[in-house]
Amino acid sequence: MGKQIVLEGERIATGYRQGKQLTEVHHGLDFRLSCGELTCLLGCNGAGKSTLLRTLAGMQPALSGRLALMGRPLDAYTAHERSKTIGVVLTDRMQAGGLTVYELVALGRQPYTGFFGRLTSADKALVWRALEEVGMVGKARRYVAELSDGERQKAMIAKALVQECPLILLDEPTAFLDVESRMEVMRLLRKLAVEERKAVLLSTHDVDQALAMSDRLWLMTQEREMLCGTTEDLVLSGAMDRLFGSTSIRFDAVRGIYAPENRNNRVVRLEAADEALRYWAQNLLVRHGFRPVAPDEGGEGVASLAVAGPQDMVWTQNGISSCFCSFAGLAEMLRPL
Repeated sequence: MGKQIVLEGERIATGYRQGKQLTEVHHGLDFRLSCGELTCLLGCNGAGKSTLLRTLAGMQPALSGRLALMGRPLDAYTAHERSKTIGVVLTDRMQAGGLTVYELVALGRQPYTGFFGRLTSADKALVWRALEEVGMVGKARRYVAELSDGERQKAMIAKALVQECPLILLDEPTAFLDVESRMEVMRLLRKLAVEERKAVLLSTHDVDQALAMSDRLWLMTQEREMLCGTTEDLVLSGAMDRLFGSTSIRFDAVRGIYAPENRNNRVVRLEAADEALRYWAQNLLVRHGFRPVAPDEGGEGVASLAVAGPQDMVWTQNGISSCFCSFAGLAEMLRPL
């Protein structure tokens, strides 16, 4: 049984109109978002991620193409209808320092509370439930100005949650957060997608978290294409190497990271007792200008490094072996070479 499609675009062009002047950012974009899935939008700075998110949120019109929300053209929705269907969390800091966390989250009920904004008991219950979902019940009476960046993002996500929208769009929600806070926010968004059956789309530069948490990826390439698919399918297809369009960095599909391409000419045979030792020995060798190869490669006269443990390493070159009990000692030896 297929998942319900919340948002679908066909041949979408994004950009700006200023009078008669048209500035196109992307064209021919095809995509869909389904309930219960977390999708991450990746691309370098200036790739057009924010422009696309604003278009999907109805903040600016698509230049061409068909964009449907819950099976209905997005441009047929009124602003009030959109506020009940699309929750948006932007990067820009909201001027809400004078509000408590509870008051900020309660603003998400405005599409339902009418002109005077009076909360019913049901509205209040939704606010408390959202605060509980994001782990902020204990901070409900704190002022937003007193929150950390990570806590502020959780409060903004709770505000979007009480709108009871099937679609949540977030523009770089993990920007400016420390590692722990980034992981907490990503885990929270995945939980909301899966357990609350939301379609969640966020733009991010956190490639590692996107690969670990997202069901699908949208990759904005340097060729102004957007590649969409299940995370693992895109990774193993080689699509990640098209994200930045640079030959100086390569995507390591085994470790799920980007790294400078190793163009070092000095070859060294590397043998290690396990994958962790191999990875960090290779990291040190590459940093010092070497190109590690397998123990049976490299030809005659090539140096070798055998790593049995962090305190048990043997470097052999020209028939002479040297033992090292730390990577620090090995690094000292490699520097003059």
